[in-house]
Formats: sequence, C-alpha cells, structure tokens
Amino acid sequence: MKSKIMLFLILISVAFSCQKQAKDPVASKEVIRFDREESSILKGVKVPAEADMYFASGIVAYPKDDTKPAGDRERFGNTYEQSMCALKRIEEYLGEEDLSLKDVVAMKVYVAPDPLNDNKPDFEGWFKAYGEFFSNEANPNKVARSTIGVYTLVNPDMLIEIEVRAVYP
Repeated sequence: MKSKIMLFLILISVAFSCQKQAKDPVASKEVIRFDREESSILKGVKVPAEADMYFASGIVAYPKDDTKPAGDRERFGNTYEQSMCALKRIEEYLGEEDLSLKDVVAMKVYVAPDPLNDNKPDFEGWFKAYGEFFSNEANPNKVARSTIGVYTLVNPDMLIEIEVRAVYP
C-alpha cells in the first residue's frame, strides 16, 4: 500500500512539474521589443536576465560656442541643437563600448523650459532630434522612453538632459 501511495505521489509530482514547464515560456536570450506601430517609441522592452547592460548618466550638450558667456543663448543653442549634440555624445560613448544606438532599449529625457518658447519645454525640438537618430530608415530601432518637462536642469543654460540604457549584443 505504501509503495502505491509513493508511486501516486511521484506521478502527481512529475505531472505538476511537466505542467509548470509547459506554462513557462522558453527563456529568450534576445531583447524583446513591444512595439506601438503608430508611435516612434515602444510600449516596453524585455531584457533577458543574463544580458549585460550599459547605463549612461544624464548627458547634456557641449557648448556650441564656448566663446559666448554663460547665459548667452548662442553658447549652447536651442533645444533641438542641444538634443543633437547630446545624442551625438551618446553615440560616441556607446561606440567606446562597441555598442550603437541600435542597442539602446530605454531613455529618460528631461526637457527644461526655454525662455524663447514662452518659458515652456520645447518638446517638438527634442522629438525632431530623436527622429534623426531613432525610428527611421537608417536606424529603425525604437526605445522605451519617458520625456519629462522639468523646472530646470543643474546648469540653467541646459535645456535637455538624456539618460540611456543599452544592452550588449
């Protein structure tokens, strides 16, 4: 009788084990991007647990004309110009790690008010620059992204700061 009970318990244990395995999807070793076709950004991204990640601190633009004094609009430029410069810097930093913009999976973007845009963040300037680097023919990659209007950045001449996360291939 004990052996029948033991056999029964083993069979139940095996059945539950197989059932659990059948429900669990095979662990993917690739990044899965959850697309929104109508949008230039993703709904989300699933990164495999064993993937190596690159996290970049908030990156801002270099001065476009460092002969101009602090506070002069021409020192760093408008939101679009600063966005372009910051994205080029990001591209360089990624390249140092043998990564590219195609490896970026997520971004946080902070946009400060622009005095020449009625003291509102120039989101359109940022969106235009983003479109020149992502979700286009040269780089169809979309990222999970948050764009946040903030009161100010640490340097009041800065209008945008960008953080990125990338996955090593």
